[in-house]
Amino acid sequence: MNILHVSCSPRGPASESHRLAQDIVHHLVQADPAATVVERHAGDGTLLGIDGDYAQSQHGSADVSSSGTASRSEVLIRELESADVVVIGTPMHNFTVPAALKLWIDHVVRVRRTFDVSRLGKVGLLRDRPVLVAVSSGGRFSGEGTRQPDFLTPYLRAILGIIGLHDVTFFSVEGMAFGPAAAAEARARVGRSLQEHFAAWSGVTQ
Repeated sequence: MNILHVSCSPRGPASESHRLAQDIVHHLVQADPAATVVERHAGDGTLLGIDGDYAQSQHGSADVSSSGTASRSEVLIRELESADVVVIGTPMHNFTVPAALKLWIDHVVRVRRTFDVSRLGKVGLLRDRPVLVAVSSGGRFSGEGTRQPDFLTPYLRAILGIIGLHDVTFFSVEGMAFGPAAAAEARARVGRSLQEHFAAWSGVTQ
């Protein structure tokens, strides 16, 4: 099994979303000790926005995959194509995805490469595979005590679905800004969710 871990927090390993994503990766490796893990640090500031040549290519048929940011796009798409499982660790920023994750999305959601356009709409070109998303949030956006809207999870389902990735599961630690007790409760809750999910996962993969 090849695991792609996309880490999107500017805080890196110190972030709550990164720690949760690492827990997910740990469960996956426990299920398949021969698994390999590719780390893609989208949140470290090295991933640049798309350039003019890349943008222009989206309106025509020119292949610019060997130059500019389209070259980086090709690297990221190949990482995604090679993965059997994708783990995305991301904070929620202003009710939605952070800029780093949006940059990664802009590189991998690419017309004539990861999706095509038909008269019936966009058609994904990638094979489906599990995408496990670890989300951290200062507020609560799901369940009881919800205090804020959630544009992150529906957006990710929609945009990943465009390229053919429909098997998307979310795990979240919410209310992290409400003090140590709330944070500890959130971590315990998501820990139980992971145990339940991977107990079923092991049954499927054995």
